[in-house]
Amino acid sequence: MDELVKNGFLKDYLPESQGTQTLAAPGSDKGHEMPVHGEIHTISGGFSGGGYTASQRKKYARAVTMVEVQEADLTLDIDLVFTKANLRDVVPHDNDPVVISVVTTRRKVHRVLMDQGRSTDVMFWLTFNKLQLSPDQFRPYTGCLYGFSGDQVEVCGHIELRTTFTDSVASRTENIRYLVVNAPSTYNILLGRPALNRLRAVASTRHMKMKLPDLGGTVITIKSDQKEAKRCYGNSLKTKRGVFTVTTRAPSEEGVAREEISRERQPEPAGDVPEREIGGRIFKLGKSLSQVAQEQIVEVIARHLDAFAWSASDMPDIDLDFLCHRLTMDRQV
Repeated sequence: MDELVKNGFLKDYLPESQGTQTLAAPGSDKGHEMPVHGEIHTISGGFSGGGYTASQRKKYARAVTMVEVQEADLTLDIDLVFTKANLRDVVPHDNDPVVISVVTTRRKVHRVLMDQGRSTDVMFWLTFNKLQLSPDQFRPYTGCLYGFSGDQVEVCGHIELRTTFTDSVASRTENIRYLVVNAPSTYNILLGRPALNRLRAVASTRHMKMKLPDLGGTVITIKSDQKEAKRCYGNSLKTKRGVFTVTTRAPSEEGVAREEISRERQPEPAGDVPEREIGGRIFKLGKSLSQVAQEQIVEVIARHLDAFAWSASDMPDIDLDFLCHRLTMDRQV
């Protein structure tokens, strides 16, 4: 009965105050009733929301309901305003993301996506390697990242790096805590709400810029690289999902177990592969096979040699009673 009431099927038999929650259509006072049957959330995980353990999240959820007056740090809170002048150098685009460059570990990192919908700051494993960092610098992270469909992304660990944001006139350097994930991406780094809030930064996709204050109160305006943004988006549509494996090596001298992550390779024959002629065709057999096993394989191949197709001419016609493809077209067209 509760489910029927919640879904609005018994609203005619209930007082108006107990009926299904409705939303008024924009631009009208009453509007038509639109029953609300559920809620849709977004990507979650990381250190936002109190932490990555259940106890930390429960503590954070309880704190949200408590009213506590605290003095906010307004040292770097200045007005960040986007004007028409910020649109002059923007190439007309179709909802391109804000993609910038940052400097960390004395290297300039391109393809950094500013994503306000992300609850954590992410660095990908390939970027981690290019920065010539060691897995010994990882701090453990036992949680997972969750996507739109609820799928989990394995986290290798987290690392805190000094990261500089600059527009070539002014700059700002902050410690950014990155979750290092082992997943393919056309971007090198994804900066979400933690970095934006720490920087007091605001990104505008309409103006293709991100603004943040420096320590002296000057506004830093970082332009989005629109060519890089378009290239990343195009590559993300072409990129095939890679397969990665995680292997644990023996503890290092400091007693910390290291994880070595590499892309899974296609299977390859081990050692020499001797060739054997069977029925006028050349086959390759593993050298590690015993002589008896090789002879048994040769016998099976010779018995079913007609099952192998070496060219299109070796493939007989398919019986039309078994499979036939027809095109519904007018022959006179």
